[in-house]
Amino acid sequence: MKNLNHKWRLPAALAMFFAMQAAYALVPEGYPGGYQSVIDGAKKEGKLLVYSVTDTALVRPLIKDFESLYGIKVEYNDMNSTELYNRFISENAANSTSADVLWSSAMDLQVKLVNDGMTASYESPEASHVPQWAQYQKQAYGTTYEPLAIVYNKRLVPANEVPQTRAELIKLLTMQADKYKGKVTTYDIEKSGVGFNYLTQDVRVNPQVTWQLVEAMGALNPKLQSSTGAMMERISSGENLIGYNILGSYAFAKAKKDPSIGYVYPKDYTQVVSRLVTISKKAKNSNAAKLWVDYLLSKRGQTLLANQANLFSIRADVDGETSMAGLTKQLGDSLKPIPIGAGLLVYLDQSKRLEFLKQWQQAIKR
Repeated sequence: MKNLNHKWRLPAALAMFFAMQAAYALVPEGYPGGYQSVIDGAKKEGKLLVYSVTDTALVRPLIKDFESLYGIKVEYNDMNSTELYNRFISENAANSTSADVLWSSAMDLQVKLVNDGMTASYESPEASHVPQWAQYQKQAYGTTYEPLAIVYNKRLVPANEVPQTRAELIKLLTMQADKYKGKVTTYDIEKSGVGFNYLTQDVRVNPQVTWQLVEAMGALNPKLQSSTGAMMERISSGENLIGYNILGSYAFAKAKKDPSIGYVYPKDYTQVVSRLVTISKKAKNSNAAKLWVDYLLSKRGQTLLANQANLFSIRADVDGETSMAGLTKQLGDSLKPIPIGAGLLVYLDQSKRLEFLKQWQQAIKR
């Protein structure tokens, strides 16, 4: 990433003056008295290494704002969820340089890192503003409140055909098999950690309908992808007509710029996922890591997250269409947030995972 800190090149005395002024001005109201030492420690570290599944372009406004607040350089690496997990594990095993912070929507893999003792305990001063279901053992915090959507091409799928529920999607794919053959897209759950997580949670909510839907998609030679971006591009171009379990935050942002993108939040239930942030137990820049977590959870960070990155704020005191408050007004009881806890680990058990993948392969590749 390009160095975003060029504006900090000031005469040394002036730079020191501003740094001292900023240091004492930036302890947020309501934070513990000793928090100044975290800020001082982070400034001394001077940098932060983040591994994330969130596209760099989306979060650039947050990175710039964080850097300008603290004068800390953020080295931000985005990758897919499985790659993030595997890279972090292997670097840890080799004791080589690795991320200070992990920020991923593969909720199950993040919880596994906590359970495997690879993350640091940190009680964020912002924790009281995050719902209880979105915190785990003071080591993982949910930062977003993102609905999963059915996304479609508005030019090629007439409004009266757009499914509002999973049952309607099954019916559409079954009744119009010729039109949708080779034109349906969803996650390849063998390659995508988030895709695997979302589908196992679908099965938790409604196993019968979920497997019926997988079979209906499987009968049509679906195009399986490991990233949300790839699915969105193919729907936009018309190469695919409809996609399932796509992050609503990406659909919302794309639809604002691309008139061919339409999306619905299923009325039977809309799963809500959250990007979990954790701090590595071996973080070299542990103070900067704490600052980043607190910034992401703060009202300032959450407002930017919602309004600039369209990632849906998890704080109740942030308003707007891309917020928990806005979504709750819109969808009410149909929202089903995935709780962050040991329940996410069920399908990471090797035998259960293999059994689930086998059932999926038989249904999706028939």
